[in-house]
Amino acid sequence: MGNNNVILVGVINSEIVLSHSLLGANFFATSILVERASGNRDIIPVVMTGSLLNPEETYVGKFVKVIGQFRSYDKYEGDKRHLLLCVYAQKIDVVAPNYDCESNNRISLCGYLCKKAVFRKTPLGREIADMIVSVNRPYMRADYIPCIAWGISARYAETLKIGTQLKVYGRIQSREYTKKIDEIVSEKRIAYEVSISRLEVLESEEDDD
Repeated sequence: MGNNNVILVGVINSEIVLSHSLLGANFFATSILVERASGNRDIIPVVMTGSLLNPEETYVGKFVKVIGQFRSYDKYEGDKRHLLLCVYAQKIDVVAPNYDCESNNRISLCGYLCKKAVFRKTPLGREIADMIVSVNRPYMRADYIPCIAWGISARYAETLKIGTQLKVYGRIQSREYTKKIDEIVSEKRIAYEVSISRLEVLESEEDDD
C-alpha cells in the first residue's frame, strides 16, 4: 500500500466533463455523492483520465467504486493562491448499490505535520484540531491535505511538533461555509478535508536540545 489511499463508493451525481489536457492525455471531472451514517451526504470531486472510462457506459446516477488518491492542486487567481482538493481516480467501476456507510468512504494517509495544529472548541463544546498533513508523491511533489482530529486525538494533535511523521485514517468530508468577500458581499463555498478516526505517530519526537 502507498502513503495516500482512498476508496469511495457512491453515486455519480454530475456529468463527466473534460477538465483539462496534459501531455497528450485528457482528464475528466465529476463528483460522487457518498452517504454518511448520520444521514448527511458528502459530495466529493473526482478527476480521472479518459482511459479509465468506458465510452459505452452511462455513469451518471449509478453506483461506482473509486480507488485512488486525495490530491491537492494550486490554483492562482491574480496574486491569490487557492488550494484545490479532489480524488484522483486510479480505478473506477460501476458496482451494485452499497449502503454500508462505514466502508464507503475510507482514506489513509502517511505524511508529515507541516503546520502547527490549531485546537479549538465548537459552540457545542466539541474539541477539534485543524491540521495540514503533507503527503509525498513521485517526482518531488507533495499533496497538502487539511485534516480534522476530534476529542482525545485533537488534544494529542495540539502537542505535536511540525515535521512529525503521521499515519491518519478516516473519511473525506465536504463542508459548506460562508466566505466574506467584503463588508457587503459574501459567498458560499465548499471545503474538503479528512475527518480523522485514528491518528498514529510513526516516529518519536526528539527534544529541541
